[in-house]
Parts: sequence; structure tokens; C-alpha cells
Amino acid sequence: MKNVVNLRSYADVSLIPTLVLLDMQQEYIASPRLYSIPDAETALENCRLALMHSRRAGLPVAFLRMVDRSPFFNPVLSYSSWIPGFEPLTSEMVFERSKPSCYANREFAHAMSEGGGHFVLAGFSGEAGCLATAVEAFHRGHRITFLADASASHGLNQISAPTVHDTVAQLIGLYGEVTTTQSWIAEQTANFSCLGG
Repeated sequence: MKNVVNLRSYADVSLIPTLVLLDMQQEYIASPRLYSIPDAETALENCRLALMHSRRAGLPVAFLRMVDRSPFFNPVLSYSSWIPGFEPLTSEMVFERSKPSCYANREFAHAMSEGGGHFVLAGFSGEAGCLATAVEAFHRGHRITFLADASASHGLNQISAPTVHDTVAQLIGLYGEVTTTQSWIAEQTANFSCLGG
């Protein structure tokens, strides 16, 4: 009987991304709450696709959530709970923070550094959490891929939410890669096949 060599064990770990889902909390879909994002359904569906793909492929997954002692993102309120279908598995990472960047949580920063510094970002909200995380990832020498269609932003003053989000995606493109969920899944599937998966 021949031994089967797992080619994935020889892979460069910096090429294996962690899927980071940011603020998949009911606060963002509970209308008419202040932080709810109208028309978030497309972003949510793409987050579901990215999560299903990552779990199927065995990629690491990290969930981050905002926690605050205010009427918003307060853990004693149901609005702080996970959106149904986005509850983390016991094998997945969960981090909490009180500032926009994911790096506000030291354990997240450590996990990303130790895991090769490459992660794929999706979730809410683009103009705050996603943008702040992308900028800080760049300064830390980490590699970020932003799934623009698996995220959504709030409107700012007189600027509509879609316009803000398009601008956010352009800005994040200065600090990392910006792509669509389907493109990322197709690329990961091809890479996984090359590694013998």
C-alpha cells in the first residue's frame, strides 16, 4: 500500500487565507435601528457563500463583533446577537472589540500574524470597520482581500450608501486586493485543486 502525501501540509501558510466576517450582528439588519443598513440582503447572501465555501474547504474562519456599553451593540440586547445563519462553530475564532478596526482586539492581531498575515474580509460596515481594518492591515504588513459585494456601507450625510460603498472599495484597493465573492471562490477552488484537495 502506498502512502498518500498531503500536499497541503507543504503549502506556504501565508497563501492560506482566513475568512474574517465582521459584525454579522442583528444591529445591522434591524430596521429602523440607527445602524441598520437598507438593502443588505445581497451582501448577506455573498457572506453566506463565502462562509459555506470556507467551511467546505477547511479554511480558518474568524468572526468579529462590536461590543459597546450603549443602546447600540450592547451584549445585553438582542440586537447584538448574530444574524441567523452566522453563528460561529465551536472550531471557529470569535473576537470582540469596541473600536472600528479588527486590530482593536489584540488576540485578533496576534492570530492574524501567527496565521501568515493573509485574510479575506467581508461584513459590516464598509465605511468604518472594513476600511479601518484594511488600512491597519497594510501598516502591519498583512495581506487583505476585500469581498466588496459581501459588504455594505451606511450613507454619509447627503451621499447615498451605494456611492459610499463604491468609494470605500476604491479606497481599500489602495491597501489590498478588492474582488467579488464569486471570483474569490473560483480562485480558491483552483488553488485548492492545485494543492491536491
